[in-house]
Amino acid sequence: MSEHIVSPKVYVVIFLSLMVLTAATVGAAYVNLGPFNIVIALAIATLKASLVVLFFMHARYSPGRTHLVIICALFWLAIMLALTLSDYSTRTREARLNILNTIERTA
Repeated sequence: MSEHIVSPKVYVVIFLSLMVLTAATVGAAYVNLGPFNIVIALAIATLKASLVVLFFMHARYSPGRTHLVIICALFWLAIMLALTLSDYSTRTREARLNILNTIERTA
């Protein structure tokens, strides 16, 4: 098994990209986009997480089995999100408001 040597320049570029994306996250928090605020925030967070996994955790240079594990983990996450959203979408408006009120009281 051979190790892949990554240039420090790659790490610097990825670090600067993460800093720019962090600034974009902060900037997006100050812009009122209505229901799209969460979509933008999650898209930026997904991009940052992908950069960390691919480069800092060396998934980009890892063998195929590691790629398979990552794909299976993402598939499992998609299943969990789909089940959660399907449960949420079948609730009535009153039940959703009760859940939100409970969350606000505990926060």
